[in-house]
Amino acid sequence: MLKTHGRYQYSAISKRPDYSFPDGKRLALHLALNVEHFAFGEGLGNDYGPPAAQPNTRSYAWRDYGNRVGAWRLLEFARQHELPLGLLVNTELYDYCPEMIAAFRERGDEIVAHGRTNSERQADMSCDQERACIAEATRRITEHEGRPPMGWLAPYISQTCDSLDLLREAGYRYMMDWPLDDQPVWFATRHGPILSIPYAHDLNDSLEAVSRRTPSQIYCENVVDQFDEMLEESQRRPLVMSIVLHSFILGQPHRLRRLRSVIEHILRHRSQVWLARSGEICAFIESLPDGIVPGSPGYRDRD
Repeated sequence: MLKTHGRYQYSAISKRPDYSFPDGKRLALHLALNVEHFAFGEGLGNDYGPPAAQPNTRSYAWRDYGNRVGAWRLLEFARQHELPLGLLVNTELYDYCPEMIAAFRERGDEIVAHGRTNSERQADMSCDQERACIAEATRRITEHEGRPPMGWLAPYISQTCDSLDLLREAGYRYMMDWPLDDQPVWFATRHGPILSIPYAHDLNDSLEAVSRRTPSQIYCENVVDQFDEMLEESQRRPLVMSIVLHSFILGQPHRLRRLRSVIEHILRHRSQVWLARSGEICAFIESLPDGIVPGSPGYRDRD
């Protein structure tokens, strides 16, 4: 038999127990804004052009644009449209630009842990190093926000075989690193269950703009198609959709201009959609009885 992870059992989405989100809504949508910080002249990093020798000042400055300009532009955009956000934070930003994180905190946005910096990757760490990384990121957020974070997304969505155990050990209630489903699913760990909340790995602005070079017009058309199809399907089953933003990508004016039309399209259906932060989705799923959500005690697919 093939090696397996042992974290979840197979479950067909068409055979699961039904439920609805608050106010009877069937589609939950969360916006995840990644804000990241990078080491200068070393470590990992995205680049929109051919790889360049270090120090790659062009790429470093492009990414820093997200903290200096893009995040503030997206903050104004969220205020204008009354959009709840999850802010996925590299905790090195508390040293670099704490006022940027504070601006999102003041409007009630959720602070989600996104590691220390996107200059490193958990897959390159030993178990002890990874435990220390998670502990440091958790401590920094707790110190600044007054409470520990509920959720985690790894830099580069990179995990080890120990990551889920270490996250649950550190008190995390959900993560967004496994693109296995369009509904939340409970994963097993050595320290109890942790929830997987859907996060757009395939329709991710970073992957689309940097890796695939998808024009922003086509990317935004794809997001609209994703929304329309999921809204229609949600009449049959509850679904969770995410819109993944990076401050140095969708914070660019030309991309934000296209995103504006996407959000306006979604808001025309606001009465049918639960616009929520990822932590609110987690809390709602936690409130459901056992046997409803895959991975919960007593769960099994319907015949």
